[in-house]
Amino acid sequence: MLRVIRIFRLFRINAYYDSMNVITEVLESKKQQLLSSVFIILTLMISSSLCMYSLEHEAQPEIFSNAFSGIWWSASTLLTVGYGDIYPITPLGKVFGILITFLGVGMVAIPTGIISAGFVEQYTRLKNIGEYGSEQDVSFISVKVTAPDPWIGSEIRSLGLPRGMLIAAIHRGKEAVIPRGNIRIRPGDSVFMYTRRRVGDYDLVPEERPKEN
Repeated sequence: MLRVIRIFRLFRINAYYDSMNVITEVLESKKQQLLSSVFIILTLMISSSLCMYSLEHEAQPEIFSNAFSGIWWSASTLLTVGYGDIYPITPLGKVFGILITFLGVGMVAIPTGIISAGFVEQYTRLKNIGEYGSEQDVSFISVKVTAPDPWIGSEIRSLGLPRGMLIAAIHRGKEAVIPRGNIRIRPGDSVFMYTRRRVGDYDLVPEERPKEN
């Protein structure tokens, strides 16, 4: 494992961190749909194993010896692998196997479609943000508020931000706070702002000048 990590460093895997972060965000946003599809696949797998046992037990008692002995067959069939070490020999078993094979193609396509749709949504959102920023000349600024910053304890409406600069969100620990006017800034808050001009265009007091990340 340590050698694999060193190989990753050799290929500068950190350069692709943003792309990997996109993958993580897609999986996180589609977590419920993916869990639902996995549950459906497991349910179909167990059901097909029980049905195949009832159809093939008398013809192949040494292979389908109990109700769950067909799990390996159902997994390889539903996931379109089909090793061929376990297969039905009765006419009804073969017909049922064909049906499960068709269902397996659809079952594999469900999580694939969910992940593909998540990537399309994510890249569309990033593209829209980039196009909006380039068209409107928008700059995004992230400010980490730490003591003894003069913003600590102040309400958002009393910060006296320059014209054209607005607070988009406040990240407080693991919580995202909606920036209402009566919200007070706390130590450790990350304030995300956007503006239509560069930070250097503002005449701010040096202690209050936001730091661009």
